[in-house]
Amino acid sequence: MSSFAEQPLPFDFDEATPAPLPVGPRPSYIADHRARLRARFMAGGAQAVPDYEMLELVLFRAIPRRDVKPLAYDLLQTFGDFNRVITAAESRLREVKGVGDAVIVELKIIEAAAHRMARAKVLNQNAISSWDALVDYCHTTMAHRETEQFRVLYLDRKNMLIADEEQARGTVDHVPVYPREVAKRALELNASALILVHNHPSGDPTPSPSDISMTQQIEAACIALGLSLHDHLIVGKSRELSFKSEGYL
Repeated sequence: MSSFAEQPLPFDFDEATPAPLPVGPRPSYIADHRARLRARFMAGGAQAVPDYEMLELVLFRAIPRRDVKPLAYDLLQTFGDFNRVITAAESRLREVKGVGDAVIVELKIIEAAAHRMARAKVLNQNAISSWDALVDYCHTTMAHRETEQFRVLYLDRKNMLIADEEQARGTVDHVPVYPREVAKRALELNASALILVHNHPSGDPTPSPSDISMTQQIEAACIALGLSLHDHLIVGKSRELSFKSEGYL
């Protein structure tokens, strides 16, 4: 048996089955398929496997003794791509037949690991001089959300990240933002500068009139308090828009 094989379990908690099934020998084709897929992934990395096989690899631990390929296909059909599957809301994931607690835990572990790795690249770094890493972090954490989220990155005098906080979350096309709360929080953290970030679930990062108005209000509050507003990033599915680069700031 492959060295990657799962440890025997007293029961097989199949996500599609309401009650645990007694453990029995797995059909050899499932074990062989899993061994081949793991070996191909270890030899070639992520480039060696398409999205549905990456999902299979994630699902192996959640569903030890069933063919997970149909579920991987269903998840991709529902959400579109690997990133959107692992970042999908728990409630939406549960709408897919075969998805239960074990599957959701595995998907959310992958999501959290991706966020943590991206965040590690911007911690203890000058946010301005490591701008590409900062943008990558914002994209990783926000690009595939199905609802809008507004976050504020608070920086010290050396432009080091003090805090990354969610200020508000909203619907698919709107998020309520209160400029005074943003400025108040900056004072509480003793921040010297801010970077605003929010996502557009539509995928198009073009700012709306309300985006521009809200940014201008926050900029005015920052000026009054002696704070710097470095930028406002809008995260789309495949690209980001910088207010500073586009002349809005």
